[in-house]
Amino acid sequence: MIRYYVVTVFPELVERFCREGLLGRARRESRIALETINPRRFATDKHRSIDDTPYGGGSGMVMCPGPVVDAMEHADALEARRAPTRPTRVLLTPQGERFSQRIARQLAARPALTLVCGRYEGLDERARERMDLEISLGDFVLMGGEIGALAVIEATARLAPGVLGNPESIEEESHSHGLLEYPQYTRPAEFRGAPVPEILLSGNHAKIAEWRRRESFVRTLRRRPDLIHGRTLDAEEQAWLEENT
Repeated sequence: MIRYYVVTVFPELVERFCREGLLGRARRESRIALETINPRRFATDKHRSIDDTPYGGGSGMVMCPGPVVDAMEHADALEARRAPTRPTRVLLTPQGERFSQRIARQLAARPALTLVCGRYEGLDERARERMDLEISLGDFVLMGGEIGALAVIEATARLAPGVLGNPESIEEESHSHGLLEYPQYTRPAEFRGAPVPEILLSGNHAKIAEWRRRESFVRTLRRRPDLIHGRTLDAEEQAWLEENT
């Protein structure tokens, strides 16, 4: 089981999303657990403020360190009832390392994660220094870290045992082997003049596997050539590269 503690000023948003679909079923079956923690609970002023103006001037507001750190330590205390180690602390921020399937697998192997959703102009550096990892979804800026946190939850929870109905699909999907997934087809055998490739109707599983591997490589070459450039190619892949460049 993976346990998630999400520090967010919008707990209802996270809770609502994680009640649906496979995530909701995984929670009901205790394959994952999730608890949201609103940092406003730990604010000390009467307005429950969690942000303030930046020292040195500048636009926008900065999240105060106290409520966020207190929320993370609250997650530590909750986890201490179940395990001897504290959760891995992850800040969702545009400044973080770009999220990938590799990172998802690493995080899925951890028993518990505290996902901190940044807001406003960012988080006080004294709170950031207490993070174990900073993650970004890409080179763009959102209004907050909740969407990033949900992406991390989906990407890691689906790797937990029993969450997906067909565990073999994890090994075949995009990025599992450093390549994009091959094209997929289902009924009907012909749709508006476009037929399913004959090889997929042949019943020859060895040939189908070979076709899928080639199509996966070629699709990656065309759509994400950066993944090919950093890859050690075998003889077959080298031949496909030469054919398509």
